[in-house]
Amino acid sequence: MKMRAAILTTSGAARPYASTRPLQVEEVTLDPPGAEEVLVQVRAAGLCHSDMSVIDGNRPRPLPMVLGHECAGVVAALGAGVTEFRVGDHVVAAFVPSCRACGPCRHGRPALCEPAAVSNSRGTLLGGGFRLHRAGLDLHHLLGVSAFAEFATMSRRSLVRVDESLPFEQAALFGCAVTTGVGAVVNTALVTPGASVAVVGLGGVGLAALLGARAMQAEVRVAVDLSDAKLELARELGATHLCNAGDPQAAERVRELTHGGVDFAFEMAGSVRALELAYKITRRGGTTVTAGLSHPAAQFSLSHLGLVAEERTIKGSYLGSCDPARDVPRFIEWFQAGRLPVDRLLSARLTLEQLNEGFDALADGVVVRQVVLT
Repeated sequence: MKMRAAILTTSGAARPYASTRPLQVEEVTLDPPGAEEVLVQVRAAGLCHSDMSVIDGNRPRPLPMVLGHECAGVVAALGAGVTEFRVGDHVVAAFVPSCRACGPCRHGRPALCEPAAVSNSRGTLLGGGFRLHRAGLDLHHLLGVSAFAEFATMSRRSLVRVDESLPFEQAALFGCAVTTGVGAVVNTALVTPGASVAVVGLGGVGLAALLGARAMQAEVRVAVDLSDAKLELARELGATHLCNAGDPQAAERVRELTHGGVDFAFEMAGSVRALELAYKITRRGGTTVTAGLSHPAAQFSLSHLGLVAEERTIKGSYLGSCDPARDVPRFIEWFQAGRLPVDRLLSARLTLEQLNEGFDALADGVVVRQVVLT
């Protein structure tokens, strides 16, 4: 079928993207779903720093590629062997398809699916193929999704059926921002009621982590960011303390506010400096969790002695350590019950043609989550 999609041909374009236009909306060909694949009509797709890191070159990916990995839509057609979905189902995409057969998947850690790691790095679907083409040449898939398009063919392992009453623009957020942020709190850190928590970096994922900390009844919830506007939003969403990361005494201030540091500090900015700050504000015996993705060459150093003598824990969190089939529906239930007001994370609604301007706004830090409606 013919459809429109936003294609990235080269990384590292100069800003503003509104002028250099790294993303070009063009007509492409999309193959029908193969075995164990599903054709989805994309209805809403979120703009995430993971997309922007491909645009600016911080996360190299094979090009040309159709970006977009956080989305919701409607099942339009089914490939052979797909029995768990029906045409018309509303679905959310997870950016790590789970094969359900490799070691991590068998041990309940589908976010670490080994075949998915290979296919995602190669820019193919889970089965290893390409379904997007332009002028007879293959286009790569971002994380098995490629949602900045009118339709997407995906592995059935990338999809989760969701409540049809949920608006698409809200449902899309459960594909990345909510699973990554809330999941880091609930699954990776195992935050318990009464704990003290700090979140460094208040984008969509960071603010979702703050909502997750509130949902888990963390008593102290410290929000840390460079943007005063985002700090104020964090206050409205349940932060008990605010700290501007640009303050040279930020670490000392948070430790003073929390009587020596927090039980759990979350780095959600994708920055080594942010991770260093998160580590500094974690108390003795506490846990520092990082879900931010920095440049592959970035390194984080720490005191070996301090790690041992203070019994510190540092944990990575990918896709919020989630099992999307389990966690997406339960997080949606929390939202519908008022425990996770993720609709407050929506900043703007865009068209495909406005993607470049949207990524300028994301790079400038003036928005939380924007969605493309198709």
